[in-house]
Amino acid sequence: MASGHRRWTGGQGEMACPRRIHRFLEPCLLLLHCDEIHGYELLDSLNPFGFEQNPVNLSTVYRLLRDLEVAGLVVSHWDTSNAGPARRLYRLTEEGDCRLARWVEELRETDRVLHNFLDNYDAHMEAHESEPVLRHGSRVKDSF
Repeated sequence: MASGHRRWTGGQGEMACPRRIHRFLEPCLLLLHCDEIHGYELLDSLNPFGFEQNPVNLSTVYRLLRDLEVAGLVVSHWDTSNAGPARRLYRLTEEGDCRLARWVEELRETDRVLHNFLDNYDAHMEAHESEPVLRHGSRVKDSF
């Protein structure tokens, strides 16, 4: 597995399933740029998007912010108005707002597909609920 990628095991040890939640960080950061915001504030603001159970490393946030800035999706400037060290503040650009809208379209479609999958899975499980499941997912009748 590539460095920096996490795997979600769901408590199943060897039967891990990959989770691609790290890609979800970009639209979350874009959405949080409604006003000028500092990187540390962005990190704290990610929890309502589901990152409280899988916290994002601050260096990952800053690396993505730099990438977004290079791509012209956010701009930043140094804020020296407060006592203490200068802080870099980030703001969404018009191009970033367009990218966010495209993300939302894709996420809505992903939501639809996932709900269809889960509905089908639930129907499958209801149809087979009388057959007990063994440890590795095989059914009792399949093991004979």
